[in-house]
Amino acid sequence: MAARILNLARVEHRPAVPEPVALGMPQDLPGRLHFWRGASGARYVHTVYSLIECPPLPKSTYLLVHRGQDGRRHVRHIGCGDSEAPTLNLARIRQRGAQLGANEVHVHFLAEGEAERRLVALDLRAGHFGELGAEPTCAVA
Repeated sequence: MAARILNLARVEHRPAVPEPVALGMPQDLPGRLHFWRGASGARYVHTVYSLIECPPLPKSTYLLVHRGQDGRRHVRHIGCGDSEAPTLNLARIRQRGAQLGANEVHVHFLAEGEAERRLVALDLRAGHFGELGAEPTCAVA
């Protein structure tokens, strides 16, 4: 009986990144990714999901966006999912998105650690200050 020794590659644990969902447009890569520029001039790549079909999200920086019929995107809110429970992050995102009339969630997964996520969110907020100035501070019943 013959035996063979196999070398197994090391497996590195990486958090799962949810797959983008259909937004009623062609699923080419440029349609699923969008770059947003912060006040510093840095560009941050975001994965685009519809608000309704967005999967549960790990800790990440996100933008709630209203995309009009003409294809223009308007930022409604910039925040950080800070719960260890992805479903709780999703519930908060959907609630705030519905309050603000957003129909897309743009998620930045590349920031590592809490401090970097907050820095990205602050840079984006400063860069989109004019659009965010009209955001209500609390829900209207």
